[in-house]
Amino acid sequence: MTSSDTPQTAPALIRPARRALISVHDKTGLVEVARALVDAGVEIVSTGGSHRTIAAAGIPVTEIGAVTGFPEMMDGRVKTLHPKIHGGLLALRDVPHHAASLEEHDITGIDLVWVNLYPFEATVAAGGDFDTCIENIDIGGPAMLRSGAKNHGWTAVAMELADVQAVLAEIAALGGTSHGLRKQLAARVYARTSAYDAAISQWYADQLAEPAPAWRGFGGPLVQTLRYGENPHQSAAFYRSPERRPGIATARQVQGKELSFNNLNDTDAAYELVAEFAPSEAAAVAIIKHANPCGVAIGTDLVSAYREALACDPVSAFGGIVACNRPLDAAAAEEIVKVFTEVVIAPDADAGALAVFAGKKNLRLLLAGTLPDPSAAGLTVRTLAGGYLVQGRDTGRIEAGDLQVVTRRAPTAQELEDMLFAWRVAKHVKSNAIVYAKGGATAGIGAGQMNRRDSARIAAQRAGEAARLAGWDQPRTLGSACASDAFFPFPDGLMEAAEAGCTAVIQPGGSIRDADVIAAADAADLAMVFTGMRHFRH
Repeated sequence: MTSSDTPQTAPALIRPARRALISVHDKTGLVEVARALVDAGVEIVSTGGSHRTIAAAGIPVTEIGAVTGFPEMMDGRVKTLHPKIHGGLLALRDVPHHAASLEEHDITGIDLVWVNLYPFEATVAAGGDFDTCIENIDIGGPAMLRSGAKNHGWTAVAMELADVQAVLAEIAALGGTSHGLRKQLAARVYARTSAYDAAISQWYADQLAEPAPAWRGFGGPLVQTLRYGENPHQSAAFYRSPERRPGIATARQVQGKELSFNNLNDTDAAYELVAEFAPSEAAAVAIIKHANPCGVAIGTDLVSAYREALACDPVSAFGGIVACNRPLDAAAAEEIVKVFTEVVIAPDADAGALAVFAGKKNLRLLLAGTLPDPSAAGLTVRTLAGGYLVQGRDTGRIEAGDLQVVTRRAPTAQELEDMLFAWRVAKHVKSNAIVYAKGGATAGIGAGQMNRRDSARIAAQRAGEAARLAGWDQPRTLGSACASDAFFPFPDGLMEAAEAGCTAVIQPGGSIRDADVIAAADAADLAMVFTGMRHFRH
């Protein structure tokens, strides 16, 4: 059939609803919807559990087998994949030979299909085994939805209760469904089934340990339409992926203004960073501005950790994001609200903390329930012109036993502790990154510079400014450890760190000039270790 054989009905035409097919896994509202459809004169055909639920309520309903002439079989795997179903969904009823086929094969058109899909994503998130996940891949549901959506000139498709309620509202008001609603619902179907298939394909790739499958799909439901993107002239929205990683997508917003694009991006960066520090070992606080940390510290409690983190760069902390690795208490909340803060995120908060934050009605408070696992595998995605860059999440972690001492002087126990702390923070700083740390707190952070020397210099300048603001006799870079996210290509960056007062350096190594850098470290009596691991972040 050519396009000229296919009449295109005027979009404004209202299509009557005479027959509906219902097959829902989530039966919320099913009885009420079925009763409303029957009251509107709609015949209902249904499957399995949906049929039993409707019939048990005393509502007239036809079982699917009475239409197809076949019983449900193979544990329900085969029930709707039949010409009498898909012919009723796909037929263009004003095309003569389509109408003739309907009559010849005794097929009745289907005007509404309400299907919600097997909970594949939820099954995966709950840790279902391979066979259980396979059984929760819906076949017939997406097929019916896509058939009905393709034929939206005649058929209305609904997935969620809200969709079918919109259909009922139009039937009541118009005597049928409008082309505009049917087209809108069709678009939703293709978006949803695409995301559903993307979740299945991603799960299969994980099962096969396939890092670069030949085709890659991404999709998820809309969480929030944002006022704008990074800038007011850019549109933006926030979507949830099938991954149930604790953080910004799972957090509950307790109070405050609507989260912006930049709030979401920065809060995610803050919470991922603070999760590097186990709450069982120490309280930790990270303060973030424009996705870079401006202060990170650990302590015996959140109050002390926050004060130390703030002291690193109190100027940049203004209007920043605060992330905590332990539940918030009133004392921590009282300290945090002394500085204008956009967002606070933590696993939880006690009643005292909630009362304190309530006095700052515009402050956005997010409670995520738990922390993300920094060692858990996952993907990060970035768009390019005409494509995507996909990589595994940076789960790299270095412990003391992984380090190679390359200088004459080995680090002291305190230097080693400061090195490892600085290294964990540097992983979350935009490259080129330099982090000075001392006593469980950042002393200065240099981020995002085009050369490593300038990052070392800026980090020292920030430390000097912090010392002047705090009234200290000297900056905290004196006696600090310095972490570099990548190797020093020349000794100049290392010398900047030495001039800032650092006594120990942790870096990946691997430069063709490593020998020159090591010689410079020895000349300055620095202890230096190589990690063999790089933490570029762009």
